[in-house]
Amino acid sequence: MILVTGCAGFIGQEVAQALLARGEAVVGLDNLNDYYDPALKRARLARLAGPRFTFVAADLADRAALAALFATHRPDRIVHLAAQAGVRYSFENPQAYVSSNIAGFVNLLECARAGAAPQAFVYASSSSVYGANTKQPYAVTDPVTRPVSLYAATKLADELIAEVYALQFGLRLTGLRYFTVYGPWGRPDMAPLKFARALFEDREIEVYGQGQMQRDFTYIDDIVDGTLRALDETTHFGAVPHRLYNLGNSHPEALLHFIDVLEAAAGRTARRRLLPMQPGDVRATAADIEATTRDLGWHPTTGIESGLARLVEWVKAYYRYD
Repeated sequence: MILVTGCAGFIGQEVAQALLARGEAVVGLDNLNDYYDPALKRARLARLAGPRFTFVAADLADRAALAALFATHRPDRIVHLAAQAGVRYSFENPQAYVSSNIAGFVNLLECARAGAAPQAFVYASSSSVYGANTKQPYAVTDPVTRPVSLYAATKLADELIAEVYALQFGLRLTGLRYFTVYGPWGRPDMAPLKFARALFEDREIEVYGQGQMQRDFTYIDDIVDGTLRALDETTHFGAVPHRLYNLGNSHPEALLHFIDVLEAAAGRTARRRLLPMQPGDVRATAADIEATTRDLGWHPTTGIESGLARLVEWVKAYYRYD
């Protein structure tokens, strides 16, 4: 039995679906909060319905609910993707991040070590941990001491907490630093889906950093592949069984070029409003994936031309645009 937390989220639903497709039994946990439209979360969840999927509606902060889940389902592997997401919102509601990303993570680790230790425990970190680092591309061996948002700080705290649980309790933990994930069923608060919807609704696209930004946009199918490889590969651990990998496209795209490609895929022209950098933003992200390729055999295969074309087709169907 594999536990997938955040199973109604963008990445969580896709990972759970991939596990089900290969014959695994999955128990999914999600609190279906209203950070963004819960209807989208419920629609994702509906895609997982079947005899090998069990849904538990609960919050990571609810220790009793987590303990009951572990007692009932006894998961032997864990993919922890639930978190309070969003860089800018972390300045508005910091308590949500502390509760979900830190306290919730510790609750899950405590449940994992209370019973039979899981064979594998993969958790989502973020490229945001690199913060104000200027060296590009980012490597997992780079120092990460300069986060620029509370969201990033909570993800960095998770990595440090995981190191302690691996050292002191022997839990085998793998942290994945995801880089700007996009694709069908994506998060509506992130630029790819926000921009696509604005195109079809003839609204202005707000382009931060005056458009002078680069992101290592990574397609969801590549992220799912990397996540499952990290779950399945159990040999590349050191004396302390905690490891970190970047999952990024390793090909940063200029934001304005990204919009150009999106326009071509949608057959529409954007009305762009150039705005200053926002608190917590960084100018560029780029992933060094040498260690990921070496240990997991992973490399991304989807460029933005094909990735954005698939995103546009899904947007048109889901939101019923002509």
